[in-house]
Amino acid sequence: MGNLSLSWAVVFDWLDEQILKSGNGYVERIEMSDLPTIPFGPKGPLITRIGLGGEGILRTTGHDARARQVIHEAVLQHITYFDTAPAYQESQAYLGSVWAERPQVCDAIFQTSKSPSRTYAQAMSDLTNSLNALHRDHLDLWQIHDLRTWEDIRQMEGPGGALEAFVQAREEGRVRHIGATGHHDPEILKYAVTHWPLDSVLLPANPAETLLGGFLDGVVDEARDREMTVIGMKCLGGGMFVQPENGITADILIRYALNCPVDLIIVGCSTPDQVRELVNAATDTTDALPRFRQLEDAFRPHAPKLTYYRGRV
Repeated sequence: MGNLSLSWAVVFDWLDEQILKSGNGYVERIEMSDLPTIPFGPKGPLITRIGLGGEGILRTTGHDARARQVIHEAVLQHITYFDTAPAYQESQAYLGSVWAERPQVCDAIFQTSKSPSRTYAQAMSDLTNSLNALHRDHLDLWQIHDLRTWEDIRQMEGPGGALEAFVQAREEGRVRHIGATGHHDPEILKYAVTHWPLDSVLLPANPAETLLGGFLDGVVDEARDREMTVIGMKCLGGGMFVQPENGITADILIRYALNCPVDLIIVGCSTPDQVRELVNAATDTTDALPRFRQLEDAFRPHAPKLTYYRGRV
């Protein structure tokens, strides 16, 4: 793929065209990006340490114009990592509609998707559908979506299981990297990390997870031993963690997640302003360690309930 920064002139030319066509001026040009970047794995391309998540406005139906504004803003702000999944309603179609208008933009971004399927045939079907929806001939990262139970593991590994599809797709070049995601049980995700030939793992990163342990220590430690890229999610708890009246802002939660032992984080956005807030948080270098400790103190009495996505309350 090469250096992602080489394609920004093409991206800006395209964005100028979109502004002229729309006449709404909802984006403003920036001349350079201060976003921190990191290689994806030992030999992968540079990616931004923040990515546009498949939640927010992307996880809707019938909101094409609003979704495209968010995608345009993310591109304009030099975000290169884009997350999506078949389960996220029209997320793939929204992204694909943008990439189809200017295929060259695809050279500047790192496009991911996922498959929740546990069988070879259905996973391969998911991959074909994702590529078609996204108007791409390959994915930069294809992830096994939402591992929860030992039955998931058994099905993935068994005869006709989806793990074979993921490995084969990488060998054939239809995907560049493969990964696994999970937020239900750290032991399940740890098994995948330690037994499967993965390139990445996606797991929750927030103050409650630091306090409870399991994902940000046990799973991350195993991933690091295998040179996997670690991606953080659930940074805002689906927005539930954000309580400005109590001093818990999206900004500090994003900065906290980036300070966790992860390589990058993904955050869903519903407006261009939220995209800019994400970028501002990622580029803020002021000392926040005292605030991080305060966050942990605020989360400590409620950490088990706040990790609602673990499937237990």
